[in-house]
Amino acid sequence: MAGGRVERRRSLFPDFNDWFNREFPGLPGWRPATAAHSIPVEVSSDAGGYVLRAELPGMDPDDFSITVDDNLITVSAEHSESEEDKEHSEFRYGSFRRTVRLPATIPADDVEASYADGILTIRVPMPEEESSTARTIPVKRGGTPPEGATGVNP
Repeated sequence: MAGGRVERRRSLFPDFNDWFNREFPGLPGWRPATAAHSIPVEVSSDAGGYVLRAELPGMDPDDFSITVDDNLITVSAEHSESEEDKEHSEFRYGSFRRTVRLPATIPADDVEASYADGILTIRVPMPEEESSTARTIPVKRGGTPPEGATGVNP
């Protein structure tokens, strides 16, 4: 399989996406008005490629947009708020977006997506790594001059 494993971040500091795609630390509920909500994702791999699972409950699959560019896969969605009056709502409405970088170029024609039970599943097959053309080069001893060399030093 091409590339390495996707690594889980284990840092004391949040990722750039955590700062700008989600709520600001220390300011619950605040986010820029133009920012899209972040989509929670899981990425796993097996011998055939990668599986990206995105948590998007209560959405219509027709509202999803999935784009592939080099080694980036982007999931976007729009969830419109209903017109009915509500006493209280904690649902998220608006734009949702998440970009995930995979370790190798994504073969765009073979990517498949399905949606069930609020989970968008994207399967990304990765081509087999081509076998290396490495070879061992023998080193000749110093007493034997290379072919075409003369024994005269300038």
